[in-house]
Amino acid sequence: MLIGYARVSTQDQDPALQLDALHAAGCDRVFTEKASGAQRDRPELLAALDFMRPGDTLVVWRLDRLARSIKQLIETVESLGERNIGFRSLTEAIDTTTSGGKLVFHIFAALAEFERAIIRERTVAGLQAARARGRRGGRPPALTEKDLTAATAMLADETITAEDVAKRLGVSPSTLYRYLPGGRSALREKMAEGKAPKRR
Repeated sequence: MLIGYARVSTQDQDPALQLDALHAAGCDRVFTEKASGAQRDRPELLAALDFMRPGDTLVVWRLDRLARSIKQLIETVESLGERNIGFRSLTEAIDTTTSGGKLVFHIFAALAEFERAIIRERTVAGLQAARARGRRGGRPPALTEKDLTAATAMLADETITAEDVAKRLGVSPSTLYRYLPGGRSALREKMAEGKAPKRR
């Protein structure tokens, strides 16, 4: 059986063009969805996949109707292949039930893998260049040296709570104490010794 899947992104869009094309292609049944392509949970797509049996073919009007990204598209089509279910896209003339269609789809897969490899290489190169300039990658610290100085002064006042200080600095009390190990009592000892608190 040919099973069609049509999708539009909003309630205002009309799936008529897709439905006409799918029926013209000979689909025995068509599942229609109104949902963003970014959504993983698409009930009608899940229903179509559950309905299909080995030997069936899933048909879409265009590739982006099935998936938002090439990675998502490849994962979906590969899962269909594992169930001996074909895939066909009318606009791009891709049909994995034919040898030529499988070749075209594998080219898509190779391009996607190449793109991921390029992104990884650029990321590594960027981090190496940053380290060479004395910068480190990763998340910036939640509290700066200036913040720690302000926190030290505020926590020295018994009337100001750690919660008040954390709220003023825009962090949680646990984050504040992570930067000031030992809490207020340790802070008092360090101030008595004339030592400023240090970040971990």
